[in-house]
Amino acid sequence: MADSSAVGETGTKRRSRKPQVDTSRQNLLAEPRRMKILEWLQEEGSARVRDLSVAFAVSEATIRQDLERLDADGYVVREHGGAYLKSMPQQVQSMSLQHLANMDSKRRIGRAAAGLVGNGETIIVDSGSTTTEVANSLVNHQNLNVITNALNIALLLGALPSMTVHMSGGQFKAPTLSLTGEKSGDFFQGIFAEKLFLATAAISFEAGLTYPSMADLYVKRAMIKAASKVYLVADSSKIGRTSFSSLGPVEMIHGLITDEGISDADRAEFEARGISVVVAR
Repeated sequence: MADSSAVGETGTKRRSRKPQVDTSRQNLLAEPRRMKILEWLQEEGSARVRDLSVAFAVSEATIRQDLERLDADGYVVREHGGAYLKSMPQQVQSMSLQHLANMDSKRRIGRAAAGLVGNGETIIVDSGSTTTEVANSLVNHQNLNVITNALNIALLLGALPSMTVHMSGGQFKAPTLSLTGEKSGDFFQGIFAEKLFLATAAISFEAGLTYPSMADLYVKRAMIKAASKVYLVADSSKIGRTSFSSLGPVEMIHGLITDEGISDADRAEFEARGISVVVAR
């Protein structure tokens, strides 16, 4: 029997066409994914191929290609089964943080946040560059009980006789010089604090508070449960953005401390949701 699908009306045999792969679309999708993977590594320090494959819902082969590209671009170092951020060893040795953009705004936010703390209070200070600026502005306070998961903050405030500093346990996370995971979160059970100063990677009214990876969600939820008031400290560049994983809606916080870059519309929306807004100047 003749293959009618391969023969035209004139009897000339046609060649079957192979489906064309839209490589431009693949590249378009790959680039934002690689940026999300880089954000993950900048938050966690390292990652396994299998974990990234599950998180981004692509094959392990695709993740390996992404990591090879990031390695070639000089961001990461490939190792068997995963990769780590190229700057990590030097950063940890110098006790410096990964995210150091908008530092002028973060310093103003830190001073404004510290102004909400009274002597003798018990407070929780999350890890991060903005919360580190909160800690820097607390050095003249008296008789504070400070609970933190950040090694750099514990070293900064623990050296002062006017401070009592408690640290959670858990797994060390190099980019934020912090301890994370379930053990870190369990530390906060049974603790009561007047205030929590919480960090975030991004905040939007649709996605809520979002972060580049999922590792910190457990400890951040535990911190929130332990605090009477939750203040999010975030510069205005993070408003209206989303990252990889959601902690929860913006209504989880009682107050936002940010800089003058916040728009009038965003400030009104926060306040309409019952969230006080402090603009650091």
